Amino acid sequence: MNKLDQLKKMTIVVADTGDIDAISAYTPTDATTNPSLLFKAAQQPQYGHLLQDAIDYAMSRSSKMESRAIDMMDKLAVNFGVEILSIIPGRISTEVDARLSFDTEATVARAESLIDLYKQAGIDTSRILIKIASTWEGIQAAAELERRGIHCNLTLMFSLAQAIAAAEADATLISPFVGRIMDWYKKAEGVDRYAAADDPGVKSVTTIYNYYKYHGYSTVVMGASFRNSDEILQLAGCDLLTISPDLMQELRGAEGEVVRYLDAEKARAMGIKTIVMNESVFRWMMNEDAMATEKLSEGIRNFAKDAAKLEDFACQKCDDSHAGT
Repeated sequence: MNKLDQLKKMTIVVADTGDIDAISAYTPTDATTNPSLLFKAAQQPQYGHLLQDAIDYAMSRSSKMESRAIDMMDKLAVNFGVEILSIIPGRISTEVDARLSFDTEATVARAESLIDLYKQAGIDTSRILIKIASTWEGIQAAAELERRGIHCNLTLMFSLAQAIAAAEADATLISPFVGRIMDWYKKAEGVDRYAAADDPGVKSVTTIYNYYKYHGYSTVVMGASFRNSDEILQLAGCDLLTISPDLMQELRGAEGEVVRYLDAEKARAMGIKTIVMNESVFRWMMNEDAMATEKLSEGIRNFAKDAAKLEDFACQKCDDSHAGT
């Protein structure tokens, strides 16, 4: 049995892509997208019909460019989500615009808009996870959405502080970013690579996983943003792992035993100290963690840039379509 198939027996594998063909090839349980992935996918001709449908929807809704852009972005994200859900058995994560990361009310409103679009498409909303950046404001938005029955995936997560706050908010799922943590430490420490067990990103996710299982949180952990397959295999046993198609291909072509490194039963016997979380504790812990602070800010900026690129691309297509009518 190849390593990908072995991994699937102990961890839910999630496809980290907007490429529907790639998802079909690797048969993951769940899938996740973000503006960067959607921007790449939207430029591929085989998905032109999804873009055109979003354009038509936006043009029918408003004559104001700002409102049209929002409608188009949301409908495009949902169109990809609906297509992906037709070929996977599980859930799709759809991201709220990163430019709303510090606005709780706007995040809640945008999330509800996405959910409404999925409902209109006939999708059972238990299969939808709304992705929100793990700022304090984003976590509070997730808390409100979960109270309303909308499931959330807290993304751009780099620290235990963010993870505890997310669990206290009853978030359905978190996405700690393994590779981006490693990137920061490689630069800070001037090293070329780490052994998998010593990888700072792997260690961060392991700490979060063990804390969650010891304290009995219902929130589940999905390791994300991998740079190599060794990071993935070192987290075998994690609740979920979201993996890019190229790394899934590498794992599918690899033989050898996959060892479970994360184990809920072992974690429950560890005796891990409780950290009482509130806003001031959260902000202080983030202040003391240069890596988490920098990578969260950088991630929001980059997702916002890619959202703007996707918006500009779609708006140009919208203008071209309108000119032809």
